Amino acid sequence: MNIDQANRTAVERMMAARPVLKGLATAREVIPGMSDDLLLHAGPPIEWTRASGPLRGAVIGALLFEGRARDEAGAIALIERGEVRLEPCHHHGAVGPMAGVISPSMRVYVVEDVTHGHRTFSNLNEGYGKVLRYGAFSGDVLTKLRWMNDFLAPVLGRAIELLDGIDLRTLIAEALHMGDEGHNRNKAGSLLFLKLLAPAIARANPAREIHAEVLKFLGENPLSVLNPVMAACKAMADAAHGVEGSTIVSTMARNGTDFGIRVSGLGDRWLTAPSQVPEGLYFPGFSSADANPDIGDSTITETAGIGAFAMAAAPAIVTFIGGTPRDALNATLEMYEITAAEHSHFTIPALGFRGTPVGIDLRKVVELGITPRVNTGIAHKAAGVGQVGAGLVRPPMEIFEAALVAYAERYDI
Repeated sequence: MNIDQANRTAVERMMAARPVLKGLATAREVIPGMSDDLLLHAGPPIEWTRASGPLRGAVIGALLFEGRARDEAGAIALIERGEVRLEPCHHHGAVGPMAGVISPSMRVYVVEDVTHGHRTFSNLNEGYGKVLRYGAFSGDVLTKLRWMNDFLAPVLGRAIELLDGIDLRTLIAEALHMGDEGHNRNKAGSLLFLKLLAPAIARANPAREIHAEVLKFLGENPLSVLNPVMAACKAMADAAHGVEGSTIVSTMARNGTDFGIRVSGLGDRWLTAPSQVPEGLYFPGFSSADANPDIGDSTITETAGIGAFAMAAAPAIVTFIGGTPRDALNATLEMYEITAAEHSHFTIPALGFRGTPVGIDLRKVVELGITPRVNTGIAHKAAGVGQVGAGLVRPPMEIFEAALVAYAERYDI
């Protein structure tokens, strides 16, 4: 078996994927396997009894949003009676930032990899602070969610249809040249997103007040493009998954309790270990004592070669996550050590337009003792509070060691 050739195949498939945003639809109508008793969440599988505070808060909020429960106690009772199932977004071709909860009636972005014919999905981004994805579920959080679902999503969906889709690979590549890294800094990408959408929103001809509200909401949210970018990265990573003999990591995800990875040549098996608390900057009044361990599917960006792997393109991100511009440069340089290739579409001006490091090789991680870097938001450990900061984190080395043992056993090495 030629492992290097298998890895070249996996990474070439990842880079060849061309994710195009096709529109928005209701989750139950487009996500494979979605049903009215199912909620999707970020990270590897987890039982309610082990769920973290922010994940619990987001699940409670989703049940209130769906009208399945009238209050927190009623939502918890539904889950404890077994009337609601929890499954990972990744098991259904979807991704969600932070708690990542997607419920049946939520509108989701629909992304198609036009190279390989594969579809992926993500929910809509609410902005910073006290929001569902960080575990908040108060009345104002639910009011915003309902406005997004009932007014924002239809306008965006119609606009994207008028544009005949948005090429997200091209958008990401341009945003990297404008100071984004694609995970926690999406200011340029969100403005590019708005620039493309604005004329189509006007052509879609919604009521004037809704038109203005939609443009204002998108313009004020520097994370508006994050969710479709995550779905694009999911499409790219999925293209690399399932290559026999490959040691390329095709999923990294966290549920607030466990950090999990999947490896291209190991099928759909998860390798997990306890998630770590990020080191970073906290909002006024909060500290690391308030922080939940790392959570979210947004590590799919690093898996696909952007995010912390592209921080050399985004020195200004250190004002949000901590550190210095030199730290951002060094983060990218270190990731070249554990990856199989340099991206053919995503390049970094500060490095002479060198391609971003892509294709995390399990063997190199273990051999060199270097784990992938991740930049991330930080959620409060209690349900209902929301975001408290942002920072950097790494997955536990033991996950990669366990994955390498599993690989050796599977392939009798």
